[in-house]
Amino acid sequence: MSIHLKTLAVSLLVSLAAHAQTTDITRAKFHAGDNAAWKASSFNDNGWQEISTTDSWNRQGIKLVRSYAWYRVKFTPKKKDFSGKNLKYGLNLCIRYIDDADETYLNGVLVGKTGGMPSDKNGYFGAWDTPRKYNIPANSGIIKWDKENVLAIRVYNEGDDGGVSGDPIHFEVQENPLDGIKMGVEQKTFTAESRFDIKIDNIFDCTQNGVLTLEMTNAETGSVSKTSTQKVSVKGKKSRTFSFAMPNENTSRLKITYKDNDTQNSTAQTLYTKYILTPPAPATPRINNALVYGVRPGKPVIMKIAASGDKPMKYSAASLPQGLSVDSVRGVVYGSVDKRGDYALTLEAQNSKGKDTKTITLKVGDKIALTPPMGWNSWNCWGLGVTKQKVLESANAMIEKRLADYGYNYVNIDDGWESETRDAQGYISTNEKFSQMKELGDWLHSHGMKFGIYSSPGDLTCGGYLGSLNHEKQDTKVWNDWGVDYLKYDCCGYTRNIAEDQDKSAATQLEPYLKMERELRRLPRDVFYNVAWGAENVCRWAYGVDGNSWRTTDDIRDTWESISDIGFRQQADKWPFSMPGHWNDPDMLVVGKVGGWGGTLHDSRLTADEQYTHISLWSLLAAPLLIGCDISQIDDFTFNLLCNSEVIAIDQDILGKQAKQEITDGSIQVWKRPLHDGSYAVGIFNLGDKFAKVDFGKYFSRLGIGKLQSARDLWRQQDMNPAETEISIAPHGVKLMKIRY
Repeated sequence: MSIHLKTLAVSLLVSLAAHAQTTDITRAKFHAGDNAAWKASSFNDNGWQEISTTDSWNRQGIKLVRSYAWYRVKFTPKKKDFSGKNLKYGLNLCIRYIDDADETYLNGVLVGKTGGMPSDKNGYFGAWDTPRKYNIPANSGIIKWDKENVLAIRVYNEGDDGGVSGDPIHFEVQENPLDGIKMGVEQKTFTAESRFDIKIDNIFDCTQNGVLTLEMTNAETGSVSKTSTQKVSVKGKKSRTFSFAMPNENTSRLKITYKDNDTQNSTAQTLYTKYILTPPAPATPRINNALVYGVRPGKPVIMKIAASGDKPMKYSAASLPQGLSVDSVRGVVYGSVDKRGDYALTLEAQNSKGKDTKTITLKVGDKIALTPPMGWNSWNCWGLGVTKQKVLESANAMIEKRLADYGYNYVNIDDGWESETRDAQGYISTNEKFSQMKELGDWLHSHGMKFGIYSSPGDLTCGGYLGSLNHEKQDTKVWNDWGVDYLKYDCCGYTRNIAEDQDKSAATQLEPYLKMERELRRLPRDVFYNVAWGAENVCRWAYGVDGNSWRTTDDIRDTWESISDIGFRQQADKWPFSMPGHWNDPDMLVVGKVGGWGGTLHDSRLTADEQYTHISLWSLLAAPLLIGCDISQIDDFTFNLLCNSEVIAIDQDILGKQAKQEITDGSIQVWKRPLHDGSYAVGIFNLGDKFAKVDFGKYFSRLGIGKLQSARDLWRQQDMNPAETEISIAPHGVKLMKIRY
């Protein structure tokens, strides 16, 4: 994670001037703090300071983080300036950036709100990169023509710059009815006949009438499978949802068109539909644990028996060494083992439909994390708006929605939990969003989950909270008291120190990580050590600080540009550094509903094929599988994407070898990973924008692969005919196979 500068360079206009269709507001009265009375037109703000609205308050010398502040400006809109204009659809109040969340009032009336305030029911979430456009009915009485008006903006800033910035605040005439229509598409089911909900928001004050048309086509052939039409009427400032049943195949593309009745103008959007390849898990138990579990002598074992199938289920484990026992109801192996060695444990899960057993190896020695970690991290969902309640909801959802049955067991709190100051002895605590962290850790452990925390080797973290530099011993003591099992140690704060010192030597970069590693190893429990974002050439030295994983790439986003650059380019030469206990980390997963670093939750912008590519490539890379979405809202597509047991088994293969990029042929790439049983996982990726016909037999011959003994489609969990080697791969799609030759 890294926090980038949120304010763009802009030209500073220092006048308040009225133009034909707009009023540019470049200066405003400003006051830190929060008071509901400040929205009123009658409030006397004569004692407030004046600042620019085109640059952040931080850049104007006002240092406010995790704080409220208000802007107020008085102006007089002239009715004559808008004569001859169609005011049916009102005026838009345009504000380029507000860092992070806002409530905007005109003459005491709330006209718009973006982001979430800490005091809101759902808590804080940022929206610093969202331009504001608030529609105001021209004849509603809110605007006082030819009289003094008061614009009041309440702002909450979590970190960094803060406030209003960008182009001058201005009003513009709204003339196009389509600008008042916001269409959102949600695919509700993922079968051959799928349901699609089209939500239409009308931000204007007047009713909008039109026609909504859906057209489903085969994306590969272009043939239309179905067209469906509905009449649409949405009242002013209201929303309506319209449902459609449409045929859905693996290669379907949906075009949604809205046509306005008055103007006959139309707006459209096209998307690839989501489709499920993973077959339903059987009702009978199936144990999905990795084949190996590492723990240091005398350190606590918390190992969930990850078994899918109908609940309730009874669990047991045979051949447990002295010091271990199993919770037969929750399916958790607890205790500790003092004696080094390899212990064969036979896990068993049983329900009314049958039972399953699986023998794994418990390795008691110097290494932990013998397979990549699996779990959830709060950042890509909630950002700095994370709260204890949101963490608990996510942890509960991992259990209730049965992701824990497939091995997802880490629950990691990212930046934003820290207190503002340390106590007199230098110990850190939590801020008001968190309490009773030991209680949280105990709850997670009781359900076989593990507890992760975040910090940085600097005075401050990436988000501007307290870091751990020179407080390593104190912080690790606190975390141990809470029961922390995972540390994400982000380099942002220390990077600032290095920049100031102009010292980027390897020794300088290693120093704080070595200090933290020494303290972690002194603890009475194992702590997974993630050397996170920001350090240069981290894969070349993180092993030396006993890092269990290390960030090798830029921060991920839910775009094809991001995941393809990270996975296919930045990660391609990192394979020599990946091994059991020490993993390359290309960042967290961006599937499901993500928040864009704590922004408004939205469906991942990746197409279904791009999401299959994302998970396939991360599994071939032996990467940590840390979910970044709101698990409480996970849909069937995302669940099946994350919970394909055969794909997970590739990621968790105990040989621990990362795949190599073996062939690049135009838009086609072939990646190959050796597995512990002598077979290979192979991913054939189409990085192009068109369907690709591929004869993978030709690529295999180039790799020295002769006659195939067997081939298996891992996503479909189906055996393939080894003699049939011609396949079609969708744009940005993948064919993931397990082969033996």
